[in-house]
Amino acid sequence: MRERASSLGLTAPQAIALRELTGPLTLRELSTRMGCEPSNATFVSDRLEDQGLVDRRPHPQDRRAKQLVLTDKGTDLRERLLELFAEDSPLPP
Repeated sequence: MRERASSLGLTAPQAIALRELTGPLTLRELSTRMGCEPSNATFVSDRLEDQGLVDRRPHPQDRRAKQLVLTDKGTDLRERLLELFAEDSPLPP
């Protein structure tokens, strides 16, 4: 996983975050999906935002919360990442 993530310029935690961003998520939701502390998810999402892969947007129902949303660039990279993860997978497509 690290090798495939690295080939796209990502760290393993960044790749996990992209994999888990199936739609808009709060940082708390992302940290739960990643199996890490919210502060760790914040660090990872900051790096993804710096790379132009995610945006932070206001949560539609909770004005205190922000949601992470993939940018077009992030969506494209996520698709490439999932294709790389699927290569040589023993699971059927």
